[in-house]
Amino acid sequence: MSSLVWSDALSLAMPVMDDTHREFVDLLAEVQAADDAALLARWQTLIDHTIDHFGQEDRWMEATGFAPGSCHMTQHAVVLKVLKEGAELGAQGNLAPIRQMAHELTIWFPHHAQTMDAGLALHLKSVGYDPLTGQIAQPEALPEQAISGCGGSCGGHGSDAEVAQEESQQAA
Repeated sequence: MSSLVWSDALSLAMPVMDDTHREFVDLLAEVQAADDAALLARWQTLIDHTIDHFGQEDRWMEATGFAPGSCHMTQHAVVLKVLKEGAELGAQGNLAPIRQMAHELTIWFPHHAQTMDAGLALHLKSVGYDPLTGQIAQPEALPEQAISGCGGSCGGHGSDAEVAQEESQQAA
């Protein structure tokens, strides 16, 4: 099974986000290294961290103009649901799904960080958002309509359908 190690390739040059991501990577490594006796406790620690991690990013998105149903927020909800399902299976004595999920997270996380989270980081920087205080230095840069697509990771700030329409118009 592959493991994930923090590297500069995962850095988004946003210290608060990078620190949270680094902690996620470290906790995931602890899950992967855990023996059966420690696995459930380490998995729950990862879930608790991920609830806070995703909640923090979701609050940033809400504060700076992302629609609640954006694909970024939706992905957070789906991943968290799957992690909790793993905990339920583990509590029943079935540890194999947790180990498989941990492996899948080593593949999923870099892609998520380098696309959706990178788009969020750029957006936060573009409006001068301070994640420590919640202050927005450039409120005039906030989007007029809520960002409902991929939050910049799919090439635009509109919905997925609007982005596809823009791309087809540009191709014509």
